Amino acid sequence: MRFAGLLKQSLTDYPGKIAAVLFSRGCNLRCPFCHNAHLLVKPGRTTIADEIETPELIPFLEERRGFLDAVVFSGGEPTMNPELPEVIRQVKEIGYLIKLDTNGSNPMMLEKLLHQELLDYVAMDIKAPLEYEKYLQASGRLSVEDFFNIRSSINLLQTAAIMVEFRTTVVPVWHRPEDIVEIACYIKGARLYSLQQFNPRTTLDLELSRVKPYSKAELEKIAADCQPYVQKVRVCNV
Repeated sequence: MRFAGLLKQSLTDYPGKIAAVLFSRGCNLRCPFCHNAHLLVKPGRTTIADEIETPELIPFLEERRGFLDAVVFSGGEPTMNPELPEVIRQVKEIGYLIKLDTNGSNPMMLEKLLHQELLDYVAMDIKAPLEYEKYLQASGRLSVEDFFNIRSSINLLQTAAIMVEFRTTVVPVWHRPEDIVEIACYIKGARLYSLQQFNPRTTLDLELSRVKPYSKAELEKIAADCQPYVQKVRVCNV
């Protein structure tokens, strides 16, 4: 499996752990606020200098054993690659905790990874309230099948026996405070819901550079309104 890049050390991507982060290429969505636009194109269409393949990755992780605790598979959308389970298996056999960042559009892959006990932590992005038109607007491109797959992934993760984090990048253009509360209500009982402050500096849609993010105080007020529905809410990237 070819990855677009490797972050050799992160203190933030796996809470409480020192992690390496692998970025896969290709995504089925086109979220206007995406800050990883360079990862949207599928592997093979272009080549970039920082790409790393599994035969190079495994020796690196073996050397870092004892210093790193975990490996995060991010993207792009990692579950688009059918080789993902085997790569995760190889990494897990070295002794690492595994975290997956996903948009939830591939519940079959997610279920397979969970069934094979290959995951320790999943962070799933929820782009908007779970209504098709709202979700389409926030995700830029969305088939009806993918929309229902996303709902299926939420249901699957709500009963998973691992750490699960749901998260939303809060963009004032599409997210009113009541929209975020609606999402919290939909994932009622979730262990963790993270509200990520929108960053207008690096986005797929350049028009969003003019949008002023919610302030820390505004996000904290939204978080407080979500608190009755989930076990924990946190505000990130402020």
